[in-house]
Amino acid sequence: MPHVIVKLYAGRTAQKAKLAEEITKVVMTAVNVDEDAVSVAVEDINPQDWTEKVYKPDILGNRKNIYKEPGYSRR
Repeated sequence: MPHVIVKLYAGRTAQKAKLAEEITKVVMTAVNVDEDAVSVAVEDINPQDWTEKVYKPDILGNRKNIYKEPGYSRR
């Protein structure tokens, strides 16, 4: 615990390891856990599938669990 799933447009292969590393650091700090407690998965999503496979089910259909919506800045 915790396990973080990141869904992003397919590609960016070279950036995935760096993304997982940075997410791990932030999660360790935010919830006060050791590195060995954190896991990060990165799922490639084709851009043409984004609305049906991510936006509708994971964002619109899961609003009660969304802490940061797309297009909304907390600044």
